[in-house]
Amino acid sequence: MSNRLAGSLSLYLRQHANDPVHWYPWGDEAFALARQTQRPVFLSAGYSSCHWCHVMARESFRDPAVAELLNAGFVSIKVDREERPDIDDYYMTAAQAMTGAGGWPLSVFLTPDGKPFHAGTYYPPVDRHGMPSFTRLLRAVMAAWTERRDEVIDSAERIAESIGKIGGPLLTGLDLQAGAPDDVAASVEAAQSAALRALAAQEDEQNGGFGDPRGGPKFPPHSALAFLLSAGGDTALQIVRRALDAMARGGLYDHLAGGFFRYSVDPAWRVPHFEKMLYDNAQLARAYALGYAATGEERYREVALGVLAWLDAEMLQVPASGLAAYSSALDADSEGEEGRFYAWTEQDFRAALMPEGESVTRATALRFGITATGDFEGGNVLRLAALTADVAAAMGLESNEIGRLVGRGVDALSTARARRVRPATDDKVLTSWNGLVVSTLSAIGMATGETKALERGLEMARFLVGLREDGRLLHMWRAGETRGAGLLEDHVFLGNGLLDLYGATLEPWLLTEALRLADDVDAHFADAVGGGWFDTADWLAGAPAQLKSHTDGAVPSRYVAAARLTWRAGRLLSDAERIDRAVSAVLPLARAAAEAPQALGSALALLAEMARPEREVVLVGSRGGSEMPAILRAVREGTGPGDVLLLLDPADERGGSHPLADLPLTQGRYPPEGGRATVYVCRGGACRLPVHDADGVRRAMLAA
Repeated sequence: MSNRLAGSLSLYLRQHANDPVHWYPWGDEAFALARQTQRPVFLSAGYSSCHWCHVMARESFRDPAVAELLNAGFVSIKVDREERPDIDDYYMTAAQAMTGAGGWPLSVFLTPDGKPFHAGTYYPPVDRHGMPSFTRLLRAVMAAWTERRDEVIDSAERIAESIGKIGGPLLTGLDLQAGAPDDVAASVEAAQSAALRALAAQEDEQNGGFGDPRGGPKFPPHSALAFLLSAGGDTALQIVRRALDAMARGGLYDHLAGGFFRYSVDPAWRVPHFEKMLYDNAQLARAYALGYAATGEERYREVALGVLAWLDAEMLQVPASGLAAYSSALDADSEGEEGRFYAWTEQDFRAALMPEGESVTRATALRFGITATGDFEGGNVLRLAALTADVAAAMGLESNEIGRLVGRGVDALSTARARRVRPATDDKVLTSWNGLVVSTLSAIGMATGETKALERGLEMARFLVGLREDGRLLHMWRAGETRGAGLLEDHVFLGNGLLDLYGATLEPWLLTEALRLADDVDAHFADAVGGGWFDTADWLAGAPAQLKSHTDGAVPSRYVAAARLTWRAGRLLSDAERIDRAVSAVLPLARAAAEAPQALGSALALLAEMARPEREVVLVGSRGGSEMPAILRAVREGTGPGDVLLLLDPADERGGSHPLADLPLTQGRYPPEGGRATVYVCRGGACRLPVHDADGVRRAMLAA
């Protein structure tokens, strides 16, 4: 018999629809029942591809005896952290405040009015390793609620008050409210230098990335890579190279299908936690594309395109012709076991390659480090264990022949793996995560010249900007249904993605839609009293509190992304008030970012953009004009992050007017005089004389 989760759009909630626990989704109905019956609330938050969420579900939530305890003593609520990240953030902050740790599954006990009084993560079915069993915990909480209710409620009041003061996810020991320094450029330079020293000290040079080389787990350093790639310089790029090379060689990368797993359980990136998340792959593909642009290393281009190929092959959804979006995640488990789809026993490996012959089998085994004992529960996780040249030397063959043999081996393994039971796909489309992909596709297209990436980005943008109801952006789409008011992350990740894609394609409607999102952020998410932006809009009912997410985590800081969108909109609109608001909101993070660059890398990257001299380039003329390709190349060679680039092409006119003609930067500069391409280059409020060819653009860019 199904419970109240059966009709959910969320795959995670539907996975629990047949539990014997009387689950409720987050909402008024559950809390009304809790108040009526004066029972505490048990809130369990997780997500569809969370391995330990599945474990606790099998061990406890599907156990009739556990369900009987929950149903008799609690009102039980299930939350998909991806569907409602605002709720998850609030109670995760509570868990961190109470225990000093967090993670999923998140298990929190609340008063009937939603205030937390006890929190933890996974609980085993029996007492184990110093952890109480889940049933022991339930009985203890029930006893406390029955016998010492006033104390419990008083404690919950104090915890809720402290979370309100924290105002966002915890970053212990750092002052995120320090006043902004007077000298912006000097402050940013000092913060970047300190952050670079901190990252160099924290780097695991032996294995790449950051952390103790003696133990795991190790997560992809998204935030640090974003900062290091923006900073440039030999030291930064050396750290980036070591991280990119190590992750791509190891088991973190799927060497058959492409795409990255969530994290590595060991410091050498050999054995991953096998779920594949859209947000990880968006950020890593962008890092490899930017790494290719910075170094010219072909292997980084191949990885970026490999992730894109995997996205298209396994995650792409095509809601309608000319539109596209990507699913959220692939599970780590299949047939009840983590990694079963991806790992290879030596016997399975040899059986898959037997038809190809011994040379293919040996070359592929050497290349991917296949052994009899394996490295994951008796199986092998494919990794680039040996260089092609070393395999060639071991087999007495030429390197190009080894490449051919291993290619045949990869094809045979892929064919064999395709016959296995696949992990489940969480097919919900999240606006926020897909917005990150739009930025990534822009970076891939710009760095590699792959027009397919930009075409896919335009298809996604058309779909995502249409996810509105009553004029408001929505958070989630699945199988033709939409759900959830848009959160700050939806507006700012998509808004910045549209601006990135505009920079790559110069399609004016992207700019128009991005500015619309910036207006929504300004109107509905801004904190008019304390400055900055809340994670939730003023229209969202049922949020436990308004928090601000200053720090980077699995996804970049929404707060910093809001500052970036506001700042970019201010630059495009010549709106000094918006620019000042964005700078004032993010500049106080500089000191904390210098101390914790892995948590505030996106803030460091934005501060670097803000500290550069302001430059605007306006092109007026036809894309199809004979001189325009050379002019565009010259402009792109000379522009960098933070520069404003606009194109006014008469072909984009609608109803006798150009959609960008009313921007302050374009006024008086359109239409082109005599049909001749014209370029205006300005810096810091001072403009050069207009130029009309590529050489003139280069001279003007150097002078600006």
